[in-house]
Amino acid sequence: MKITRAQVERVAQLARLALSKEELDSLTSEMDAILGYVDKLNELDTDHIVPTAHAVPMENAFRDDAARPSLGTEKALQNAPAANDGCFLVPKVIE
Repeated sequence: MKITRAQVERVAQLARLALSKEELDSLTSEMDAILGYVDKLNELDTDHIVPTAHAVPMENAFRDDAARPSLGTEKALQNAPAANDGCFLVPKVIE
């Protein structure tokens, strides 16, 4: 799979990258090498290989959702530097 300089220029334009001629030449050859490697990987026979998301088997480590009593407003605001009407009071940051 050969990538052209025009394709690299188009991708750079879409990404809003200003590239010099040297950078375009370098990226064209690098991307061509990457695509060549991917092409080589596509030659492998992977029909009998099971797709995996992880290298080792994983199980769901999350607990079941269960309704429990909440912390409560008073306890949540107990260590707040400032509170007002059951809410955290924070400094104004937008003028």
